[in-house]
Formats: sequence, C-alpha cells, structure tokens
Amino acid sequence: MSAGHSGALAGQVLLITGAAGGLGSELAKQAAAAGATVVLAGKRVRALERVYDDIAAAGGPEPAIYPINLEGATPAEFEVLADTLAQQCGRLDALIHAAASFSGLTPLESLPAEDWLRSLQVNLNAPFALTQACLPLLRAAQGHCVFVLDDEARVGKAFWNAYGVAKFALRGLVAQWSQELEHSGVRIHAFTPPPMRTTLRARAYFAENPELIATAQAPASDCLALITRVA
Repeated sequence: MSAGHSGALAGQVLLITGAAGGLGSELAKQAAAAGATVVLAGKRVRALERVYDDIAAAGGPEPAIYPINLEGATPAEFEVLADTLAQQCGRLDALIHAAASFSGLTPLESLPAEDWLRSLQVNLNAPFALTQACLPLLRAAQGHCVFVLDDEARVGKAFWNAYGVAKFALRGLVAQWSQELEHSGVRIHAFTPPPMRTTLRARAYFAENPELIATAQAPASDCLALITRVA
C-alpha cells in the first residue's frame, strides 16, 4: 500500500475515526509521514478532503476517505467497512478511535434524551461495534486498537453528562477487551491525551484563551508511539 515510502509505519494500514478532528487529523498526518496508508473515517467529507490534501502535499502514501456517520451507523455498516478494508487494502494494522461527540456542559436534568443517546452511540457503542467488526483483520496482522479516553477526574464531575458517562464506560470496555484478547496477538491500548487545542475542548472551556493550550501535535505523536513496532 505504501511502496516507495519509508518510516516506522511503512507498509501498514491505519483506520482512524474522527480523522477530520483536532486529534484525528494530526494522527492521520503524522502516521502518513511515518509511511502508513491512512484510511480517514468520518462524517465531514469536505474536512476529510482537506486532511487528504495535506497528506498528499507532504508526499505521504495516498490515503483513503471512508465517509461514515457514527451517530447512526449500524453493526452491519461496520461490517461493510471491515469488508471494504479487506478488499481494498488487504490488511489492517491499527484502528484508532479518535472520534468524539460532546455538545457542551449541560445538567443531566435538562439534557435532551436524543443528545444522551447520540453521545453514547458515538463515544461508546461505535467503538465497540467497529472494533468487533475489525477484529479478524487486526488479529491477522497482530495489530493494534487504540481507544482515546479522557481525564476521569474531570469528566466524572457534574455537567459532563453523557460524554463523561461514556468515557467511564469506555475505560471498562478497554479493560475487558485487553483481558479477552490477551493471547490473540491484538494489542489493546488506552490513550488519555493532555489538554489540547481542539473544538471539543472549546465547547467546555469557551472562555479559555486557546493560544495558551498546546496543539494536538505532541499528543498525536505519543499516541502513535503506542503502535510503532520496534524491529
């Protein structure tokens, strides 16, 4: 997939959800710079195309765009995604769940039920179902699956609503996957990034000066270090 390119991830295929977001886009660009073929998954096609163009302009392996809306995606759609990867890419070396849904700090009492359900779908249900669908490919490649968590000391507090609940549950999901797949060859990782200058953070800290917060560049590098194989 990435013939002619060198780097720590050369020849590998990575699927990144939320690839148009602050962390996801940085992950995609750094992975491509390391030689990986990156599949950019998300619902905002125009934004995904900009990430695609950035990778192409930097001379990385040609990425692929896979439009999918995690808010309404079904297990059957995730199976189709996995089948498409198998047919078009032939392998999957890493799946990184960088997609997140957070509309802002809201008391549970006034949170619309549809917002609750949407957040749980994107932040918890989709990572479970997509991982399940991709397991055969990951097992064949002895690959990696990375779940992006959040600081439990912060999101466990009042007003973080469904996002906070989902991130707590995701931590439990990671623990179960890790134990159940311990001898499968698939490596499960939990990654908790530090505060980053992203749209999601701005929704919670709208009065904060974003220039005082670091970009996603360093966290993305730390995340990719989890899946970089040492020869």
